[in-house]
Amino acid sequence: MPHDPSFQIAADGLSDTIQLLAKACDSDAFEAALKTVPSALPHQGQSESTALPLLADLVLGGAKQLDAALSFAHMDPPTPWLTWAMTLWNARLNQNLLHPATAPAARIVEERVVAWLAPYFGMSGGHMVPSSTVANLTALWAARDVKGVTEVAAPDTAHVSIPKAAKLLGLRYRPLPTDREGRLLPGGATHFEQSCLVLVAGATSTGVIDPLSLAGKAAWTHVDAAWAGPLRLSNAHAPKLEGIERADSVAVSAHKWLFQPKESALIFFKDTQAAHEALSFGGAYLAVPNVGLLGSHGAMAVPLFAMLLAWGQEGYAERIDRCMAVAAQFAAFVENEPKLELLAAPETGVIVWRPRHIELDAFSSRLPNGLASRTIVAGEPWLRCVAANPVVDIDAVIEAVRLAL
Repeated sequence: MPHDPSFQIAADGLSDTIQLLAKACDSDAFEAALKTVPSALPHQGQSESTALPLLADLVLGGAKQLDAALSFAHMDPPTPWLTWAMTLWNARLNQNLLHPATAPAARIVEERVVAWLAPYFGMSGGHMVPSSTVANLTALWAARDVKGVTEVAAPDTAHVSIPKAAKLLGLRYRPLPTDREGRLLPGGATHFEQSCLVLVAGATSTGVIDPLSLAGKAAWTHVDAAWAGPLRLSNAHAPKLEGIERADSVAVSAHKWLFQPKESALIFFKDTQAAHEALSFGGAYLAVPNVGLLGSHGAMAVPLFAMLLAWGQEGYAERIDRCMAVAAQFAAFVENEPKLELLAAPETGVIVWRPRHIELDAFSSRLPNGLASRTIVAGEPWLRCVAANPVVDIDAVIEAVRLAL
């Protein structure tokens, strides 16, 4: 048997890798490393140990830390260290759930994760996908083939993945009117006999929740709960999503408020058997049916399984509640500061705000990087903060905003 050290456990290299994880963003080191990267594929490579410092400057030094004290701008959370360990193990094993003989544990883990989480949404089961874009496409595909829907009706503020999925599936797309905050207006939501009605639980720009009382009023109801879905794990905030259990399908991004590494999401179904039958394909080379859009399917459930096991429902609830609390604290600061304007009280940890009588670009340029992002609401520019970081220093955030005024 040939000996190739690249496929062996390199204790020193892995130890150095862990030590380098603490490397902070360094733009100078990143730029210097970038200049050394050849424009064409090298004819002769360098050793793994030689490449590691360069890779650290590129990958670690050139990235922003999502657990930074002022990281408050996006729906991208920091990830717990246990997910790093599980991702490393996944890379070592390279499991493919299409092949039960080589990935029995990975298949069982995904089944258990889905079984644990589906009941929180009133669903019977489902499967994991890389993102809510894929989850939304999968749901609309099931709606078309199970219920024969001919159109997708969604709020005009729905995520771009919804009209994209409708186009890919050959379904007519009907945007529905929303209020100033981007929430679906119930009065404009009618005539769904042949429709898949999409309701959004946590709009991307504002975090608002569409009236879930409309769930079940169409041939198929899909709830895009990519952002706000995990609120169902919080006893304090689960009622915000009351009515979601009447949907036919629900999409949740695990790489948002379930604190998972990308790419990780779930699609849940009320009638999983019917949905999965519509989404299943076979092949002479397959031991089991291939369900859903993906072919090869990695063990993406393993890091989520690890965190659900380590934190439990209470651990997740505590961190989500903490995020919601800092969002409320920041919103209260904005509301009480005469020089600032708040769009509305945050519903799901997304705060939309801006300065009064100060040019937005100039003000934004004075804010620390990572504190706020830009968005457009009802045609007007706003700043947006997202409580995705459970270790954000909200007092430091508020002080930084005060200094920028």
